[in-house]
Amino acid sequence: MPYPPPPRVPSGPRRRSLLASVAGGALLVGCSDGTGSSEEGTAGSPSVVARARARAARDSRGIVERYDAVLAAHPTLSERVGPLRAEAVRHVEAFGEKVPAATAASPGASGSASPSPSPSVTVPATEKDALAQLAAAERALADRRAKELLDVPGELARLLASVAAAGAAHAYLLTEAAR
Repeated sequence: MPYPPPPRVPSGPRRRSLLASVAGGALLVGCSDGTGSSEEGTAGSPSVVARARARAARDSRGIVERYDAVLAAHPTLSERVGPLRAEAVRHVEAFGEKVPAATAASPGASGSASPSPSPSVTVPATEKDALAQLAAAERALADRRAKELLDVPGELARLLASVAAAGAAHAYLLTEAAR
C-alpha cells in the first residue's frame, strides 16, 4: 500500500510571521521621531540629514500616490490595498511631513472622500497587473532605501531600515495578492 503524498507546504514566510514582522517594523518606526541631535554626528551635516529625510518623505508620498491611483482605478481592491496605503501615509509622517488633505482620506472610510490619484501615475487595466506594478514600486523603493541607510546617521538610518523592511513586506503581500 503506497503512502499518501505529504501535504503541500508553501515556500516562504507564513502570513502570521510576515504580519508580525510588519507590526514589529511599525513599532520601530513609532519608537522615535528621529529629531534627536545624534543625527548630526559623524555621517554628515544637518543638511545631509535634512535632504535625506525630505527625499524619503517625497518617495513615500509617491508610493501613496500610486496606491491612490490603483484604488481609484480598481476600488474593489480597497480591502486588500487600503491598509498598506495607510502604512505608507504613516511613513510620510514618520519622515516629518504630511500627506495633503486631498489624499489623506482613508479609502473605504465611512466618509465620502476617495483617494485622488496623481495624473502622472498610470495603472494597468487588470487588478492583477495593477497589484504587480504596485509591488514592483514598493520593492524598488525598499531596495533604494536599504542602500541609502549606509549614508545617513543613527536615528535616520534606523528609520530608513524599518520603513524599507515594511516596504519589502508590502511588496511580498502585493505579489502574493497578484497571484
